Amino acid sequence: MSYALPMKRDLWNYEINARDQGYQFVAGVDEAGRGPLAGPVVAAAVVLPMDVFLEGLDDSKKISPAKRDELFPKIQKMVHGIAVVSTKVIDEINILQAARLAMKQAVEKLSSDPDLLLIDGNQKIDSSIEQWVIVKGDAKSYSIAAASVLAKVTRDRIMEGYHHLYPQYEFDRHKGYGTKLHRDLIAEHGPSPIHRRTFRGVTQYLNR
Repeated sequence: MSYALPMKRDLWNYEINARDQGYQFVAGVDEAGRGPLAGPVVAAAVVLPMDVFLEGLDDSKKISPAKRDELFPKIQKMVHGIAVVSTKVIDEINILQAARLAMKQAVEKLSSDPDLLLIDGNQKIDSSIEQWVIVKGDAKSYSIAAASVLAKVTRDRIMEGYHHLYPQYEFDRHKGYGTKLHRDLIAEHGPSPIHRRTFRGVTQYLNR
């Protein structure tokens, strides 16, 4: 079977393979925010039609904030789901399980049930839907890349909102990641309500 592919063919290889095996509704799934010291983890699931051309789409880490913001509303027009798992839940069940939970919830928010999930990473999620796990999948699959953009932009905007609540931490600059600036601000002010209390870089400043 042939497809009209306006983007790099190799980044459609998983989707082509899936459709050649009979899968009809393939969703890419990715998360953002596994590493930060503060804020939620966000996941997205996207069904990206293979006849849609989104110029510049790639792994969200490889493209500029301006390009991500440009792509975001275009991807939102596709079948998609976005889920947010809070800092409190991250501390309760650990970040790996929280990321898997966010991805599961994002899939459940799709308006139609997919018959195959392309999951970024090496961990399947709790779902009866067939799954292919793809390490560094956001750089290998356009469907996962689209999900990575939705998750990244959503999380960045959440953290920019938190900046207005807790301006002393400058969340608009580092989005909660463990930069030197952020670590210095935690040391100066102590953890905020959205800091991950089970993470190194935060735990030592509790109960000061």
